[in-house]
Amino acid sequence: MALFIKPIPILEDNYAWFLRDPVTGACGVVDPAEEAPIIAAIAAYGGRLDRIFLTHHHADHIAAADVLRARYGALVIGAAADAHRLPPLDIAVKDGDNVALGAADAVVIDTPGHTRGHVSYFFPATPALFCGDTLFSMGCGRLFEGTADEMFHSLRRIAALPDDMLICCGHEYTLSNARFAMHVDPANVAVAERMHAVQALRARDMPTLPVTLGEERRTNPFLRACDARALATLRQEKDVFR
Repeated sequence: MALFIKPIPILEDNYAWFLRDPVTGACGVVDPAEEAPIIAAIAAYGGRLDRIFLTHHHADHIAAADVLRARYGALVIGAAADAHRLPPLDIAVKDGDNVALGAADAVVIDTPGHTRGHVSYFFPATPALFCGDTLFSMGCGRLFEGTADEMFHSLRRIAALPDDMLICCGHEYTLSNARFAMHVDPANVAVAERMHAVQALRARDMPTLPVTLGEERRTNPFLRACDARALATLRQEKDVFR
């Protein structure tokens, strides 16, 4: 059975993600960085918290992890390679490991580029990918620590996953990413259609996420980059695009 998945708007433009396994009722949250909205979501959707999944070490993805662990007794999961700059980990994971949320299993995928120790969590039965700041809708993360080669390889790994997989990323950047996609790929009808849909959602203050990987294949210039050099050029241009 598919996970129940709900984006939780936090901070200025972040999303934490609430997950519930419908078989056991086990609940998790991905990248919690603000306590109050997440506690409200837990009360509304599950009433418990069993697992806290961390994708990378930035404060806007981990700041509430310790508070939530203390309040609910949840186990904190994160990359073993980044354990020195994450909250204390109850479960330290590496590429290819399996982690459970009740009866739902996730595969850990190393996805460096934004940061060196970034990981993503793929739940194949749903299917859904919680990818932090590696892949955004119509964009990708800035290369703060990693290289364009690493980001390209990470995006290739994601691109190999199923078309119907839900992309659950860490920020509501889709509108600005869509403007950039229109700039670099103006003849792409799918990009124009996605831009229209995103504008309508944001006009109603609604999330543009999750989005399917198939939609991203059609509209995301970074996912469509032919090699690391092309991705690097796009990323440099996006960094100064206004």
